[in-house]
Amino acid sequence: MQGNYYVYILTNRHHTTLYTGVTNDLVRRIFEHRNGTLGKFSQKYNLKKLVYYEDYRQIELAIAREKQLKGGSRAKKVALITAQNPGWVDLWDRICKL
Repeated sequence: MQGNYYVYILTNRHHTTLYTGVTNDLVRRIFEHRNGTLGKFSQKYNLKKLVYYEDYRQIELAIAREKQLKGGSRAKKVALITAQNPGWVDLWDRICKL
């Protein structure tokens, strides 16, 4: 992984809910989501599938991007995910290998 800060999107098995977040440790944060130790929202909607992430060198840029994505429509997020990850494959294994 290149950057020190990450903006990520999680979804559930049926892709009915999307969650956008920011972190400085992507592997740890996704691990926490997957194991239910982080937030009631991700637990409630079973958000364990990492389908998209971006890396940044500056926290200010990562936070600005997170806000931009959170303020955008679901359709825009779906298009963004599909462009980078057409099969909506869980990227967990990929980030664990980096």
